[in-house]
Amino acid sequence: MHAKPHPDSTRRLRWLLALPKLGVVLLLAAVVALLWLLHQNEIEEERAGLIKDVLWLEQNLRFHLGNNEELLQQLAYDLGNQADKKQLFRLRANHLLKNNPDMMQITWFDQKQQVIDALPMAPSIDHELDAFGPPVTQKAIELAGRLGKRVYSEPFFLSGNGAHFSLAVPVFADQQLSSMLVVTYAIDSLLNDQVPWWFAEKYRVVVIDDNEVQFGAKSSIEGVPSLTYELPFDPPGYGLKFRVTAYQAPGNPLQRILAGAILVLATGVFWSLWIVRDLMKKRARAEEALRAEHALRSAMEDSLTVGMRARDLTGRIIYVNPAFCRMTGFSSDELVGRSPPMPYWVPEQFNETMAMHQAVLAGEAPADGFEMTFQRKNGERFQALIYEAPLIDGHGHHTGWMASVLDVTERRKAEELARQQQEQLQFTSRLVTMGEMASTLAHELNQPLSAIASYNAGCINLLAQADHNPADIRQALEKLGVQAQRAGRIIRRVHDFVRKSEPKRAPCALSEIVEDCIGFVEPEARKRHVQLVTTLPDLPPVAADRLMLEQVLLNLIRNGMEAMASTARELRILGVSANVSGNEVVVAITDNGTGIAPEIRDKLFTAFTTTKPEGMGVGLSICRSIVEFHRGRLWAEPHTDSPTGSGTIFKFTLPLEPS
Repeated sequence: MHAKPHPDSTRRLRWLLALPKLGVVLLLAAVVALLWLLHQNEIEEERAGLIKDVLWLEQNLRFHLGNNEELLQQLAYDLGNQADKKQLFRLRANHLLKNNPDMMQITWFDQKQQVIDALPMAPSIDHELDAFGPPVTQKAIELAGRLGKRVYSEPFFLSGNGAHFSLAVPVFADQQLSSMLVVTYAIDSLLNDQVPWWFAEKYRVVVIDDNEVQFGAKSSIEGVPSLTYELPFDPPGYGLKFRVTAYQAPGNPLQRILAGAILVLATGVFWSLWIVRDLMKKRARAEEALRAEHALRSAMEDSLTVGMRARDLTGRIIYVNPAFCRMTGFSSDELVGRSPPMPYWVPEQFNETMAMHQAVLAGEAPADGFEMTFQRKNGERFQALIYEAPLIDGHGHHTGWMASVLDVTERRKAEELARQQQEQLQFTSRLVTMGEMASTLAHELNQPLSAIASYNAGCINLLAQADHNPADIRQALEKLGVQAQRAGRIIRRVHDFVRKSEPKRAPCALSEIVEDCIGFVEPEARKRHVQLVTTLPDLPPVAADRLMLEQVLLNLIRNGMEAMASTARELRILGVSANVSGNEVVVAITDNGTGIAPEIRDKLFTAFTTTKPEGMGVGLSICRSIVEFHRGRLWAEPHTDSPTGSGTIFKFTLPLEPS
């Protein structure tokens, strides 16, 4: 039995049949755009080549004129400083004229603007300036004399000889203006000499001014101009500029290539229309592939161990995967379509579960997930770690919430077991510390016990005397009581340190904890000849477990004393300080020991890492765990101000108790 086609599939098929028509329209648009882009690209390439060639021409002319300026300047210098000047002028001027066809004449004027010599000679020389140039040349000579440097004249026309311009170069003798060199250039000759043949084959070069007056030109082509580029002709300046014009090529093979491309594209369009008839077959094959893909995705979904649950915006369950059903013990039919309360909710935690459910629907679920207690169909409870994410449909609309649910019951049991083992390790560490300090404490306890025995014997001797004084006996008994209290404090401190208790943070005075620890290690410090220095200002209370904090301090203090075993006695100073920084207290234990070797610095706080022959290697690891349990940090720094040149500062932080 064949299924009836879905309306959406029919509509999609009509769109597919309309695609060839759309393809023809897009083809025409693409062809027009391609022709326009190719034309623009051709224009840009032609313009870039024109600009590049014009800049080369301008640089070539500038270099040519500049080189001539340097040669004329050298000639002017030699004329002002050497003898036999006329022979020198003729030799140099003749050389310049032979190598520069654009130089029409080189004239040498004296200070009164009378001709001293000239090459080539004018037809009739009356030794007046007018015989060698128009008034603009005279103005250039006067300006060069006033400025003392080279000056170009304005362009001018000589009858029958075209456009020219002059260059006036002053000649100085003994730092005084003595004469003037004037060189006359012919613009047409300059273009003929400096514009190469390949340039003239591609472009027309014209020298004009701002009034469009033409002073010279060179070209070997004719036709329709396509592009023009202008550039100032400086020197000589005075508004002169080059106008370089490119001409269209007689033929363009690109057009034929484009025509062929259009033919190929049109053939492709008709071919696409021909294969439209196969769309129905392809659609059937696509539907078959879709069913296979759906089956594959279903198999992958069934193999997941993470529970997936989807709810709509009202909180109604719209999907659960097999893993979620196995986790809760309910079937998909029992869960899909259900609204709160859900059958896997724990009854006694209904209010908390409903509050979290509403927070998820409001989009306020924690980004890093949250834990809840669920119950299976048989009543068994388990811990679920849930991550909520928005459920977005194919149109980009928010339609609900997708949850990933993990059963973390076994993980939590493992974490609890690890916590208990950590506590046991801490207790064992305290016992080890107590064992290491046992001999010193025994010696410390022996002093008050010996004093008690002495005072007791004294009291007995006083009572044996017939004329004993009760006041003396009272004084001895008071001293005996002081020593008994001292011994009791020592025993109580040892008992408190080694007793096992659950971690419990409470407000406590850090100064009292440090003082108790100092009193605890004073016997060992005296034995090791270590001076204990404390710097404890008035500190606010901290939230801490007193016994755990004492364990950290004792461990760090004893490590510091052991590190100074090879330090000179007068330098065995161990400092304990604390200060408030922001919303936390920073505690520092400073020693003048041998410091920390670089090879173990990175693994200093790793368990079972030790530098002591009989050390367990867990002390610093436990200290870091305790500090992190108090939401603090523990680290080590080199003691740069140590008088021994080495040493270590262990620092840890504790958060302040909120006021």
